[in-house]
Amino acid sequence: MYSCEEHIELAIDMYVDEKELAPEIEKLDNSRKLSTSCDLCTNPAVYIVGN
Repeated sequence: MYSCEEHIELAIDMYVDEKELAPEIEKLDNSRKLSTSCDLCTNPAVYIVGN
C-alpha cells in the first residue's frame, strides 16, 4: 500500500487489521515519489507499507 505523510498511520492500521502482522515501512526514493500517489487520497506517496 502506498501512503502519503498524512495517511501513514491509517495505512499501518489497515495493514495490521488485514494481515495481523506488523508491516515493513519503506520510504520511497525520489524517482518513485514523483509517479506514485497515495492509495487513500491523491497526494504523492511518501511510504510503501507492506511485507
